[in-house]
Amino acid sequence: MRPFFGFIIPSLAVFLLLTLTACSLLNSKPEADNPAKTVSAEVMYNDAMKNLNANSFEEAIKQFESLESHYPYGRYAQQAQLEIAYAYYRQNEAESSIAAADRFIKQYPNNPHVDYAYYVKGLANFNADIGLFGLAFGQDPTERDPKAAQDSFAAFKDLVMRFPSSRYTPDAKLRMQYLLDALAKYDIHVARYYLRRGAYIAAVNRAKEVLTQYPNTPAIYDALRILVEGYDALGMRELRDDAQRVLVKNFH
Repeated sequence: MRPFFGFIIPSLAVFLLLTLTACSLLNSKPEADNPAKTVSAEVMYNDAMKNLNANSFEEAIKQFESLESHYPYGRYAQQAQLEIAYAYYRQNEAESSIAAADRFIKQYPNNPHVDYAYYVKGLANFNADIGLFGLAFGQDPTERDPKAAQDSFAAFKDLVMRFPSSRYTPDAKLRMQYLLDALAKYDIHVARYYLRRGAYIAAVNRAKEVLTQYPNTPAIYDALRILVEGYDALGMRELRDDAQRVLVKNFH
């Protein structure tokens, strides 16, 4: 019986060895499919930037995310996060852009380019809400939501306050002024809507908000006119005359 077992044991060992070798071959990936072993972080970053500059934003995002996955530390990974935020902004995906920018700010608050993260946060909502102020004829302006414009203003304000010498601060200031004018104009639309429907108290209150919240915008003129009309409709002659005097003094 020994010869029998003497043959079966070596055969079993060879079988197991061949099986393990086959599994290893099946599970192994070609080097081309594993860029972490064959491509440097710099090369991955440059390839992603080519797609970003070619407006292939979705592909660029995938490449930057792959770079972060294979090289999670170092300057290329940090820069990839910023580029992802920008790419999402260019794709008009505001929430994803802001999330990427916030992640960068949280992880690298002392990075020399963190001011750019605040800037992208402001940009992400800025373009999305330009349409907010092109109010369609006959549309109820009270149904519009100015929150994104307000968030955009807040992000730019953070940039200006934290990084007054940033290269992005001058543009942020211009956009902030535009947003203030647009938000004031939005409130004027709402106040006029109330006037047309006889909701005079609501119209007066909205106009007063414009005077207190946006005192340095062109909407002040319209707010005063609404106050005059609203107070007149309510029979509040003294307040109407006061508003009229302020209107005449400042705009005639």
